[in-house]
Amino acid sequence: MNKHYSIIQKTAAAVLICGSMTFTSCIKDHEPPVTSAKLINRSVNPSLIRTLPGFEDLKITTLISSDDKLQDSPDFIYGAQPDGGAFVKNPNGEGYVMINNHEILFSVSRVYLDKELKPIKGEYIVDAEGGQWRLCSATLATPQEHGFGPVFLTAGESNSESMTHAIDPFAPADKKNKTRTVSAFGKWNAENAVPLPKDAFPGKTVIIIGEDDTNGQLVAYVSDVVGDLNNGKLYALRRTNQESVETDMVKGQVYDVEFVPFDDVKTSTGTQLQAQTVDKKMIQFARVEDIDYKKGGNGAGRDIYFTATGVSQADKVTPVAGKNMWGRVYNLKFDAANPLIGKLQIIMDGEDKPGSFIVNPDNICVTENYVYVQEDGDSFYKNNDHDGTIWQYSIATKESKAMLQMHHRRDDALFNAKYNSVGNNSLSTWEYGAMIDISDVVGIPETFMINLHPHTWQDDKYKGADGSGISTNKEGGQTVIVQGIKK
Repeated sequence: MNKHYSIIQKTAAAVLICGSMTFTSCIKDHEPPVTSAKLINRSVNPSLIRTLPGFEDLKITTLISSDDKLQDSPDFIYGAQPDGGAFVKNPNGEGYVMINNHEILFSVSRVYLDKELKPIKGEYIVDAEGGQWRLCSATLATPQEHGFGPVFLTAGESNSESMTHAIDPFAPADKKNKTRTVSAFGKWNAENAVPLPKDAFPGKTVIIIGEDDTNGQLVAYVSDVVGDLNNGKLYALRRTNQESVETDMVKGQVYDVEFVPFDDVKTSTGTQLQAQTVDKKMIQFARVEDIDYKKGGNGAGRDIYFTATGVSQADKVTPVAGKNMWGRVYNLKFDAANPLIGKLQIIMDGEDKPGSFIVNPDNICVTENYVYVQEDGDSFYKNNDHDGTIWQYSIATKESKAMLQMHHRRDDALFNAKYNSVGNNSLSTWEYGAMIDISDVVGIPETFMINLHPHTWQDDKYKGADGSGISTNKEGGQTVIVQGIKK
């Protein structure tokens, strides 16, 4: 249930932008950008992921974990379940700023890093009182990428009445502020709210929202004013033949789809909006979680990918009628002139190799040439044969490869006692959060940040990390950097 922020984030004062929106394209003779960033282990805790065969050249380094003490804020605890996030250069000085949701804490942290990528200070800019709901995936909108912002869009996911927050990522901490919710986005069990890049539909604001519900929706907010988050219209995806059952769609087929408007969005409850999805025959997906779009400019942002995590019966073996079980990844290509019509197809389906391929895909990260799909297999399907994995899907060849995997080290007694100590110790007890391409931000090619939720790593000293006194969760969390991932 977590998800991810899906794109490189850059603020106006953060990077040099030109042409294709890559930093390196502005360097004379394509020389590597000058950077002081160092990819070395920064945490006292070991990395909790490992490479898989064929990807041994990837370099994994730790960035921050819950046991770390930061020099300028020694009492700060990097809390449980870092999920959706953003990573940018510090607009007010040297170094970098990392923003992360902490899902189970209903909170958002802000960590400052020096120019060498060493975390030096941390604080919470939203606590559980202000967050109100579980905060899962998130996206930072920026003027350079989206035409407006910066604004951190973080979606609530505790129930069907949850809402999306729009937060200034660089403002002074206002932890308990409940007024930043966006009523025009509706009320959903939402995972992410992803604005399309400004060249996708020039002059418009198009934001795609995923609903993590058994009858989940792919929702679109559309305004004819760039940066307008209040006066646009809200729609959800429907097949043009009005067949709404997810499993009526099969891999290998392309389906004509349209976005159909909701009525009375700002005055409707989440339950009422759900009823409209049935009445209007919108597609009933099994848990739409994360969303991202293809990079590369020239309208590539009209090519989006999203996960439908899947659901099963209580026995963890039997599918639910009409719903995918193991998980799917969909591709939606918008019409070049109209954000309300497009073509939909399935590109990955866990049913192809049940338990040995994708299992409950959640977060997703799309580059120019690849789709990176992160499993959150903590539905504990009985026929699953592996721990949580990140898959690399080639857009050109349609080939999928298992790239990274959670590293439980269950045969290491000391490690096992600390990190696998609480709760169910079966396969896939850990989840992924955001996977973000930070290459242009730090000036090191093929460099990605990945958030981790090691649920079985628990200690009383992590309890109440956000300071609100509301959450009793005592999990640890971690963020790592992986260099060498192809774009």
